[in-house]
Amino acid sequence: MTAPLCLVTGAGRGIGRTTAVTLAQRGWRVAVLDRDTDALERTGELVGAACMAAHTVDVRDSDAVAAAVATIESLHGPLDGLAHVAGVLETGSVLDSEPDSWQRVFDVNVTGLLNVVRAVGTAMRERGRGAMVVVGSNAAGVPRAGMGAYGASKAAATMIARVSGLELAQHGIRVNVVAPGSTDTDMQRSLWPDPGDDTGARGAIEGSLAEFKVGIPLGRIAAAEDIADSVEFLLSERARHITMQALYVDGGATLRA
Repeated sequence: MTAPLCLVTGAGRGIGRTTAVTLAQRGWRVAVLDRDTDALERTGELVGAACMAAHTVDVRDSDAVAAAVATIESLHGPLDGLAHVAGVLETGSVLDSEPDSWQRVFDVNVTGLLNVVRAVGTAMRERGRGAMVVVGSNAAGVPRAGMGAYGASKAAATMIARVSGLELAQHGIRVNVVAPGSTDTDMQRSLWPDPGDDTGARGAIEGSLAEFKVGIPLGRIAAAEDIADSVEFLLSERARHITMQALYVDGGATLRA
């Protein structure tokens, strides 16, 4: 029996790379997509023989996304899963951040998601099976100073996933969201005073009263593996009766507000 095939977007580093590796370890065949060719090659090396295809694609380019999905399926068979991890973070206040910054965040985090979901979901709908997981953020549900664009884009991404899940349920397709909190990735470290100093995690763990930010009750910052494990679960048959849900993997940081 042929192992199931999953497409992982944003697979060049961080949660995307770890998700691709985790899926391969759990018996999936994996196709990876990222806009960074060099990073994608490193992911392919880590995934090993389970890596069926690697495509350098910017998710903002709908034609390129559709072409990559079509090529993967023509060469390696139908996609059974999608782990959409591609995303960007830019910070700035609602009133003072540059309009171009907001546009970039929404182009990648919202339109990019839509491009991928349409390309993969259309094929899944025709076959009447499949599962998708969108990696969102706990910032979608809790306001945070300086994260208006990011939080709003992730809130939009969450609703796109949930509505897609509703529309595709009749076709046997499940769509869920994994919403990480602070996770040890390059994106997270870019917010620290010194990205190379692990003490930067203390700010996330302890929170900040001045910034109205709750800390992490479990007392640790997440590892990328914590998120990848949740993605793999929701894609698997163990989650066959779960759809349209947002699973917060944040150590309790949002108090599930």
